[in-house]
Amino acid sequence: MKKTSRNPIAFTPLPVTIITSVIYAGLLIALLVVHTVVPSAPRDASPVAGINITEAWHDLQTLSNGFHPYNSRRNDEIRDWILQRLDTILVKKSPAYRPRSVRSSTFTTPRTTNTSHEIPLAYVFNDMTSNFTSSASVFGTSGLSVYFEGTNVIVYIRGSEDDQSDWWKTPHARAQGKGGVLLNAHYDSVSTGFGATDDGVGVVSILQLIKYFTTPGHQPKRGIVALFNNGEEDFLNGARAFTQHPMSRFVHIFLNLEGAGAGGRAVLFRSTDTEVTRFYQKSPYPFGTALSGDGFRRGFVRSQTDYVVFDGILGLRGLDVAFMEPRARYHTDQDDTRHTSKDSLWHMLSAALSTTKALTQDTSSTFEGKNPDKGKVPSGSETPGVWFDLFGRAFVVFRLHTLFALSVTLLVVPPLVLVIIALILLKVDKLYLFSSSKHHHHSEGDDTVPLQGWRGFFRYPIIFILAAAADVGLAFLITKFNPFIVYSSPYAVWSMMLSAWVFVVWFFSRAADFARPTAFHRAYSLLWMFGGGWLILVFATVLEHRFDIAAGYFMVFYFAAIFLATMIAFLELFGLSRKSEYANDFECHENANQGSIRSASISSSRLLAPTADEQIEETGVQDDGGEEDATESTSLLRGRKSTTFANYVTPNRAQEPEADKVLEDPKKDKVFGYEQAWSWSLPSWTWILQFILMAFVATVFVGQIGLLFMSATYQTLADGNSALTVYIMFAVFSVLVLAPLGPFMHRYTYHIPIFLLCVLAGTLIYNLLAFPFSTNNRLKLYFVQKVDLDTGINEASLNGAGRSYIDEVIQNLPSASGQSFCCTDSKTRLGLIECSWVGLSPKVVPNTHPEAKMRPTSVFGAVIHVPAKLRSIVPSRTLVSRVQGKMNDFDRFRMMEARKSDYGAGHGRSHGMSIYDGKPAKASILGRKDLVGK
Repeated sequence: MKKTSRNPIAFTPLPVTIITSVIYAGLLIALLVVHTVVPSAPRDASPVAGINITEAWHDLQTLSNGFHPYNSRRNDEIRDWILQRLDTILVKKSPAYRPRSVRSSTFTTPRTTNTSHEIPLAYVFNDMTSNFTSSASVFGTSGLSVYFEGTNVIVYIRGSEDDQSDWWKTPHARAQGKGGVLLNAHYDSVSTGFGATDDGVGVVSILQLIKYFTTPGHQPKRGIVALFNNGEEDFLNGARAFTQHPMSRFVHIFLNLEGAGAGGRAVLFRSTDTEVTRFYQKSPYPFGTALSGDGFRRGFVRSQTDYVVFDGILGLRGLDVAFMEPRARYHTDQDDTRHTSKDSLWHMLSAALSTTKALTQDTSSTFEGKNPDKGKVPSGSETPGVWFDLFGRAFVVFRLHTLFALSVTLLVVPPLVLVIIALILLKVDKLYLFSSSKHHHHSEGDDTVPLQGWRGFFRYPIIFILAAAADVGLAFLITKFNPFIVYSSPYAVWSMMLSAWVFVVWFFSRAADFARPTAFHRAYSLLWMFGGGWLILVFATVLEHRFDIAAGYFMVFYFAAIFLATMIAFLELFGLSRKSEYANDFECHENANQGSIRSASISSSRLLAPTADEQIEETGVQDDGGEEDATESTSLLRGRKSTTFANYVTPNRAQEPEADKVLEDPKKDKVFGYEQAWSWSLPSWTWILQFILMAFVATVFVGQIGLLFMSATYQTLADGNSALTVYIMFAVFSVLVLAPLGPFMHRYTYHIPIFLLCVLAGTLIYNLLAFPFSTNNRLKLYFVQKVDLDTGINEASLNGAGRSYIDEVIQNLPSASGQSFCCTDSKTRLGLIECSWVGLSPKVVPNTHPEAKMRPTSVFGAVIHVPAKLRSIVPSRTLVSRVQGKMNDFDRFRMMEARKSDYGAGHGRSHGMSIYDGKPAKASILGRKDLVGK
């Protein structure tokens, strides 16, 4: 029977259940708090001289009080407001500052503060002349070429070590100095959103940084170029236009502030190299992992930021910091100040401030090297890096080469160490692992003493596969019946996966331990984990070496923890007696008891009952009633009681524990239950070290990556991502996080597993039946209307995921009432469905501009009327996103985000157009709007 122990850390059910549960709960709660709770902004509005959080918040409210897409009237107003705010900031810093008209339509003469050595010189460029033309190869769209005229606002703060000349005034001049730091944010929004976090927080953060670095005593050593670019939402056009500005040749480091969500923490999305990432370590609340950078680089994340322009076209080195969730509010009317907070604003602002201070004060040769082409300053040599945060407080950065070296070392050294320990154990006759028996020579002859050291060897991989299969099966089940439930309830999916894994592992572990108890369940489980971890690390090492992928960095720490735990299991064997000594004790007790111990395979089974004669010998009780008369129920074996079922008995009645036969008190009290008698001397506390090592690494490293993966993908199903892939990854991370618990589950009591079984049942029912969308997690559909102005052919369509939801929306659209619609795979949005029908005819505004006489055909705008009933599904604001028509006999154009003012007045300047070649002339109007499901 099981022995109780007063040791609070003994490897017995109650301590194991309590300690492991408390440790896991504490680590997971801490991880969830870091992931979901944004650090509070300081109560003091000005925590740092030159920074005012309240002022930044008011600026954000002004910036995001209306939709302001590129080329709209509101966009022009925002641009004027930015120039006015710059004037206000710089005038306060220097009474000698002379602001100019904000509506200058040409490249202005730089505006500067006074020349006092205490006040850094600041230059403001109202750039209305930078432009570019790009072909289809740049945008990946067949037959598309873009001409774009920029309207960027650029601020240059001269560093104390910068060249003092105005070199940019000379056309095509080579940039002078050691180089500067580029701060970038775009001030345009999409036509369907207020742009509070995409990218209003970035804009107001840079305004505060300009204010800080123009404050006396804060002059940077390296110059700062602050870029407020316009047109990021359309092909990153604002950043592309900046490549034509002289200041693009001066900078060699950049910090891009972006938004791909609508709040939360600002994440370090990606970085070009190790050296520049080290400056992000100065952030008070660092947050991010190298996995996200690999996701962008390998195309798993489809959206892009200005980072690709600065890195790919300009060849700069830098960082991409952005908000990433909730994505359901991204590019919608919920991207406003009501759905973000001062805390999120401070999180991005504080990270940008500390990083920029570190970059601008750096005077090392890290970013120096040979002069590049095109008159740029050098950027130096970069090395791929690995980075991750620890609970949002500490930040670890090292080179990918270092990771590769660690990986190779762990692939070689740990197996050798375990082999050496095993050889030493074999030498001292204590290697009970893989030992089925011990040959014993005594005075009466030779004998074989059973050790049963192989017992339980194949147990863990079978249990692991069954538990993993349960999670994968749940992934397929949810994908088939309710694939979008993760969109609004990701933590319900996590709870289901984690509960399923724990219960399945516990159930089969306890069943195996009941049938064949062994003291080596934990040791063999760790040995199997060691083998599996080694194979995964081989794969991660290949990725590091061949493809510069750092996403497998967690396996280095994971495998190291498994190795240490496995090594402890090997070292525990030194606490056992020699196998020869155990064999002597075995023979002595056998002779004293005048009995023999059955073979290992028979004595280990609890399911084999003794014969009736054996029961009489053991109990000394015999039936005195004599033999009964035979009846139809009388046993044919006569001497046994009649029974209908097999003669199974409980373990304590079937046989006594082996320890009771072999050991004397108090040794036998140290053997747990029916495990091998020699296990009495195994240490009972070392399991805690093994568990803490593996649980900490699994939770901190794998858990963090799992949560970031969830945040990045769980609402991308509306963008066409595979639902099955998302659920499979949930299952994978669930298994990896909880795998360290497996070797200890055979000691668990039933209370927590049964509770988790109830959680599994509840979450499974919810995940299968609940409606997947909510007010805060709205399904996004993409509306497009095409009108051929020559023929009058009109087609409206919805692009989205989930055919049933698209059908329901279309059936409630007045314009589609009574119409049949056709649904096919979308040609423009991979993974989505496109359903089209005959749309409403637009009201085209006549062109009254004088230059219209010079053009055979021209189109300036259109208005799509939205019925009142439809506004419950479609936000009331509707903006025609694309206009296409004939410009002349040779060119066709598509004006992007055409101004509302142009629609009514029939005049105004268009800053961008797309040129198409090779197909018959055709004019059309395209409108796109995000729709909302239930």
